[in-house]
Amino acid sequence: MSAMAKTVVEKAEQFLDSHNPADGSVVGSARVSSRDEVFKAVADAREAHDLWRRISFSERRRIVMRARQAIIQETEEIARLISKEMGKPVAEAISMEIAPVLDLMQYFAKNSKKLLKPKRRGIGLLALFGRSSTIVNKPLGVIGIISPWNFPFSIPLGEVVMAIMAGNSVVLKPSELTPLTGLKIAEIFETAQLPKNVLHVVSGGGDVGAALVDARPDKVMFTGSVATGRKIAAKAGENLTPVVLELGSKDPMVVFKDADLDKASSAAVWGAFSNAGQACASVERLFVEEDVYERFLELLVEKTDALKLGVGTDPENDLGAMSSARQKEIVEGHVAAFRESGAEILTGGESDDSNFYPPTVISGADNSMVPMREETFGPTLPVASFETEDEAVDLANDTEFGLTASVWTKDIKRGRRVAEKIVAGTVMVNEVVYTHGIGQTPWGGFKNSGFGRTHGVEGLMEMVATQHIHVNRFYFLPDIWWFGYSESALESFKEMTRTYSTGSLLRTIPFMPRMLKRLRELMK
Repeated sequence: MSAMAKTVVEKAEQFLDSHNPADGSVVGSARVSSRDEVFKAVADAREAHDLWRRISFSERRRIVMRARQAIIQETEEIARLISKEMGKPVAEAISMEIAPVLDLMQYFAKNSKKLLKPKRRGIGLLALFGRSSTIVNKPLGVIGIISPWNFPFSIPLGEVVMAIMAGNSVVLKPSELTPLTGLKIAEIFETAQLPKNVLHVVSGGGDVGAALVDARPDKVMFTGSVATGRKIAAKAGENLTPVVLELGSKDPMVVFKDADLDKASSAAVWGAFSNAGQACASVERLFVEEDVYERFLELLVEKTDALKLGVGTDPENDLGAMSSARQKEIVEGHVAAFRESGAEILTGGESDDSNFYPPTVISGADNSMVPMREETFGPTLPVASFETEDEAVDLANDTEFGLTASVWTKDIKRGRRVAEKIVAGTVMVNEVVYTHGIGQTPWGGFKNSGFGRTHGVEGLMEMVATQHIHVNRFYFLPDIWWFGYSESALESFKEMTRTYSTGSLLRTIPFMPRMLKRLRELMK
């Protein structure tokens, strides 16, 4: 390459710096992928898929388990990288990202073959006439994953594992705030000897994500804001590319007076402030039964004031920095709106020019207030009271979102009853937030929280196309509904609607003579 040509190439390259939100220092840099490179990544992944889909489940399992072992060996290093890029404490990087995804990896590595194996489907009375139906699950091809910054390791890695275990190849676009964690995922699978081009990681901002959608993968998995989710769905729709969207939420927590108030208050504090409140499942609205409302507020303030705020790499700190100044501004705006609406800031609510924001408890909130309706995604805990079970359900459902919710009571029967009335993808009884870490169960929401599922067999099925194989072993006989219509045929069809279509063998027996007559008519 000539010196001039080399200079042109170097000028064309762009790099994305990853900044530590705690102090603004540069953690590292990732080269930004051009639009052409994104398209080439999808094309290469599609070619790799033609080979990968033929690889046995046992070999896929070996590769995923090797990747899992690589993570175990580098747990501390990975956790510190997550903390530096995103701001969360190292302890949360391990407990809320690495440990759960390790469990997910072993589950899908060991069970995907069984979960996806062909299954016979009952077809009623047709089975008596030599017919059978089998459901076969076929990999889609190339899965495009556009992942968020709040759980930069566990969310994309879990989806990558499900995709490749189902026989797909993957192009992953990590958040521009956490590009190095995305590249670490690629490095882990390279260590595990995943064949070339089965996994690509492309780095950059929103334009790179848009290019990935334009490159027409066979499915797009997106986790992020409602606004961006709408754009992706609209763009994907132009090419009829299916999407799975996991978007925002305004998750309610309902505490009845018979709950263990000490445990429930600890859960509320952790559920609202873990990851600095930057989780789709964070407690963003807390409803407490009137009789214990004041006592519960006291417990919340006491436990919140005991939390330590500081750099995430310090093992003594409970809360780290928020991911960005932009996210902190949203929180500041919502706290100001609470004040203006008449709510009371019981603790927190003030910060300096850094990206740190103190955990904030707010009393006197109600669903008419703007920040009770819009996703905050920060360390705030607004609290309201209720008097009856029906009121609690109505308050919980009074939102455009529906991802998760929790109900706290010693009466498990009531807990289940209330849970079933709340419109959310996951409703927990005496548990909060952590169910995203259960890889065996589906994850996703209703309403503006998105559609489709990740995790569980439901998430695995998002990675395949369902094919129906139907076999007729009585190939030597015509079907009675074939051409050769006649008055006799018409009478046969009428009789069929009254008997055979009931699904009852007993009621169908009288139809047999007419069916045989119709067969003889067709075989003349």
